[in-house]
Amino acid sequence: MFRTALRNVLAHKARLLMTVLAVMLGVAFVSGTLVFTDTFGTAYKNKSARSFDHVSVAIEPDGRAGPGQDGGTSTPRLTEALVRKAAALPGARSALGSVNGFTALAGKDGKLVGGDWGSRGANYYPDAKGNDPRWAFVGGKAPATADEVALDSRTAAHTGFRVGDTVRFSTNGSVTKAKVSGVFDTDEGNVLAGGSLVLFDNVTALRVLGDGEYDEIDVKAAPGTSQSTLLRSVRGILPRDTEARTGAALSAEQDRVIEQETSSTSQVLLIFAGIALFVGIFIIANTFTMLVAQRTRELALLRAVGASRRQVTRSVLTEAFLIGLVAAVAGGVLGIGVAVLLQTLLKAGGAGLPEGPLVLAPRTVLVSLLIGVGVTMAAAWLPGRRAARIPPVAAMNSVHAAPSVRGLVVRNTLGSLVVALGTVLLFTDDNYVVSAGAGIVMVGVIILTPLLARPFAAAAAPLLRLFGVAGRLARLNAVRNPRRTASTASALMIGLTLITAMTVVATSTSGAIDRMAADSLKADYTVSMANYEDLSPQVAKTVAGLPEVTASSPVRTAFGEVGGTPWRLSGIDPKSFGSLVDLDLDSGSLQDLRGTAVLVDRETAAERGLRTGDDVTVTFDDDGGRARLRVAGVYRPNDLLNGVYVPASVIDPHLSRITDEKVLVRMRGGASDTAEDTLVKALGSNPALKIQDRAAISGEIGGAIDMLLKMLYGLLAMAVLIAVLGVVNTLAMSVFERRHEIGMLRAIGLDRAKVKRMVRLESVAISLFGAVLGVALGLFLGWVAGGSISRDVPTYRMDVPVTRLLVFLASAAVVGVLAALWPARGAARLDPLQAIKTE
Repeated sequence: MFRTALRNVLAHKARLLMTVLAVMLGVAFVSGTLVFTDTFGTAYKNKSARSFDHVSVAIEPDGRAGPGQDGGTSTPRLTEALVRKAAALPGARSALGSVNGFTALAGKDGKLVGGDWGSRGANYYPDAKGNDPRWAFVGGKAPATADEVALDSRTAAHTGFRVGDTVRFSTNGSVTKAKVSGVFDTDEGNVLAGGSLVLFDNVTALRVLGDGEYDEIDVKAAPGTSQSTLLRSVRGILPRDTEARTGAALSAEQDRVIEQETSSTSQVLLIFAGIALFVGIFIIANTFTMLVAQRTRELALLRAVGASRRQVTRSVLTEAFLIGLVAAVAGGVLGIGVAVLLQTLLKAGGAGLPEGPLVLAPRTVLVSLLIGVGVTMAAAWLPGRRAARIPPVAAMNSVHAAPSVRGLVVRNTLGSLVVALGTVLLFTDDNYVVSAGAGIVMVGVIILTPLLARPFAAAAAPLLRLFGVAGRLARLNAVRNPRRTASTASALMIGLTLITAMTVVATSTSGAIDRMAADSLKADYTVSMANYEDLSPQVAKTVAGLPEVTASSPVRTAFGEVGGTPWRLSGIDPKSFGSLVDLDLDSGSLQDLRGTAVLVDRETAAERGLRTGDDVTVTFDDDGGRARLRVAGVYRPNDLLNGVYVPASVIDPHLSRITDEKVLVRMRGGASDTAEDTLVKALGSNPALKIQDRAAISGEIGGAIDMLLKMLYGLLAMAVLIAVLGVVNTLAMSVFERRHEIGMLRAIGLDRAKVKRMVRLESVAISLFGAVLGVALGLFLGWVAGGSISRDVPTYRMDVPVTRLLVFLASAAVVGVLAALWPARGAARLDPLQAIKTE
């Protein structure tokens, strides 16, 4: 039986090609994901290990106390005196202080370099020889005065700045100019990820980044001194609220963080690889079902000459094992190319990845083999069982019996029950249960697709009749075997269901954000720091003094407690606040927001049992002072306006340092290029500041959603490609199966062009069937998901992206035409006489 299985594989290798490709692509996705995550995880770990070469023991704040939280001014703890004391410890070779912080560098176009979160600055701490082991200069020299800075080599190459050029930057709100003294290489993860790094001389860095103290002190052990021994010495000089850890401990912690990050990335990619493999199961099952049907007489003869049912099943599974093994090996090799492609795409997109050799772990090889062989054999098991049930007497007939009506009734009943169960789960409050319900509904629809095939064909009949006899024949072929059509269409349906649902949710969410910005903000602009850190109050004063500004208000934050519950209070200008926002008030009035009055959002009011007119006492964190406030109104919050609003005059006396979160601005004549330019120039063309109108605020969030959607499209492309291979495979095997019929059609006058048209129309019908099911189910799941989102986002409503959905359907039709090229060509080239003689 093994030799028989091997001969069958070799005899039908052309018909099994698409099955091999489907499994191979799925395995390649899995192995490529594992190789990619192992590769860049190992590379990051190696970079991390090298970055701790100069650290034997690190002294850091322990995070249990912060500046000003005890009601007074915090004194510097990690000072230059502590650095010198650490360097003088027994067993210490040297010590250096490290400080870093947000540094907005302006490019030659005046715009921020490195992104909102990736623009950083650090200090150059020279040792006795004038070197800092953290930075390797490739041009010029280290900065030595406040008028000099150094740039990392990636930023220098990106911006075009060279040694001797003058650059503009900002660290604390004001714009400063300095000359580029040098360019250096670094393995800093921030720079590798596309950010920028500016080096200052140590004195300047302490002043502009660290408020006179270091973020960390790194101590290097002398030769012969272990890290643990040096750690014991360092602990003897630690100031209050600081801690010391060895470089090995820091490196291990970094490795754990990297492991978690790569694991998360790997899990996401493997989910989509699983979807691709799930789609591949339909192709495998379809292929073996058709092969079994085509070899009915052969299998029946095997039964007639003594083969048992178990041997026949084992023969089919042996074929599946051989196919899976070949596909798994090929997919594992192709996975290395997928990993290289992922690296290339990420680097082309600006993501800095550390260099390192590809890592092919034994686990990857084992997983590839297990998945390739396991999925193929699992998909072939049911066709194998069907093959075993072929009675020996069937050897006297040319075809096996058609599926019974009872079998279809059982399938349709089961599918209906599964859909009903999934639908019930969709309307629960638990997101995990809802996700499971969506999967169950999809499985139920897959089971029901044979039932839906005939109504779809009937609906498409008027269009197919336009193509004459070829169209009518294509419709009949499509519904001749509903199970086969359903299985082929289901593979395409899965990918389009997910794509449609995500598109609907993304489009609707973007629309909700636009409506939220339009409904909540009357302000034309918001001014904030690019990285959303503290904004100097001088910005609000400058803006308020502009003649073009009709209203403005700072939004500054204070923290306190009410009855032991933490409160976050936003201080505003009560005179202009009402003209800058549009709050959805449940009760009260904005006109009452004056003196010691507050506006409270609905959730906060419900938690504390507050109503308009109630009094509440707040204890402020900074100074421990108290204020008795009166609730002037309760409003409905959203992502842009939420929390507790109070006049700034109430919280200012209780703040140790006054800073703003943002400034709301309304301009005479509204938002325009001229108005924005006025604000930019008035604020010194500061790269650290972000000036956004309402469209920019919603566009920033919408852009992130659109980028995520494109990434998901790319990840689902593999599943769609495998589904297309399924259409090709089904048509090719169907043409082989119907050689006798096609020969008869040719003999009675159907020319080659019409034969090609018949196969193409059949392909388009199957593809559109899958696409229509996918789009319809995706719309339903998108609607269900929107119900959960709307509970948190009041402005959310389902927006159907009609244009994109039409593009999906048109793409499915194009896929049908392309998938039919090879099968249609093969059908048209059949010799009529030879085909008629085929049994």
